[in-house]
Amino acid sequence: MTKATVSCLVVDDEPSVREVVARVLSGAGYHVVQASSGVEALALLEREQGKIQLVISDLQMPVMDGAELLREVKRRWPDVGTVIVTGVAELNTAVDLLQAGAYDYITKPFGIDDVVGRVGQALDKRRLVAENRAYQAELAQLVRHQAIRIEELFLEAVQTLVEALEAKDAYTRGHSARVSAYAARTARTMGLPATDVELIQLGAEMHDVGKIGVRETVLLKPAHLTSEEYQHIMEHTVIGARIMAPLFKNAPQALSIVRSHHERIDGKGFPDQLSGDEIPLFARIVCVADSFDAMTSGRTYRTARLPADALEEVQANAGTQFDREVVRAFLAAHDGDVQLPIATPRVVRRSLPQGIAWDPGSVNGS
Repeated sequence: MTKATVSCLVVDDEPSVREVVARVLSGAGYHVVQASSGVEALALLEREQGKIQLVISDLQMPVMDGAELLREVKRRWPDVGTVIVTGVAELNTAVDLLQAGAYDYITKPFGIDDVVGRVGQALDKRRLVAENRAYQAELAQLVRHQAIRIEELFLEAVQTLVEALEAKDAYTRGHSARVSAYAARTARTMGLPATDVELIQLGAEMHDVGKIGVRETVLLKPAHLTSEEYQHIMEHTVIGARIMAPLFKNAPQALSIVRSHHERIDGKGFPDQLSGDEIPLFARIVCVADSFDAMTSGRTYRTARLPADALEEVQANAGTQFDREVVRAFLAAHDGDVQLPIATPRVVRRSLPQGIAWDPGSVNGS
């Protein structure tokens, strides 16, 4: 930026002093505008948005003094540099303003070299501040991209883990992908926004990841589970929530799917015995989808139920095991035009929705 492209605003209620400072800066090659008061200066800055780089203001002025003006400039136009013109007796006040963000000060009486030198230094500081801000923004962007990539890699690893878990049992292979599809269709029928549907799909695909902590003898048992074994397998909800907590720290609704998809409306579910609306909506949606897919998938100890029978079972348990509104949406979403049970969808490598994957406060250490 050349001097000719720099606009300086000189503010002083004394015309003679203001004219001297303006002539000095104009003679040094700067473009100069003037204001006779703090109020006039603010109006000019408002009108010339972005065109003024530096304000040189007298400290002692009626109505609005230089200190109040400079504080207002810093609040409203933080990129505008500020320089104080002050008498020797006011130096302590000038130092206080420097600590508050003013770039420099000029003491009265002043010489030409004083004015030009101080203004040059202030503009250099303004340039350095702008460069530092740009560097910080670039660094924040880099950190953001790296954080998102780390979370994507984590998500890919968990998806691979879910696939590996389901691959051990021919009867559950593709279960999570189908549950995700059922839940997404139900959520759309309920009119949920696209971002919520995306989170439901993601949470549903991860809902059984905690089964990594379940004994294989129980997980793959070719017979009905004992009460102790059932309690053990239900621990997968807590284990899964613990695994997914770092990734879903900004998406508690998605995390609730992993922990609460076995809760029941009547409060007899797992792991927290939540009831009614205490159960997060996303978990209530996935609960219905999970149960329907489980019923229509075969096991070594039982055959798969017919879709019509499974739908009847879901409807019969509305209000006790399942949320009535979710059941209505599930039935409406899969009425007639969808062949049930659905084919296992192709696995999609998902990423976290915008605003969920990265917490901007984390860059600043908050």
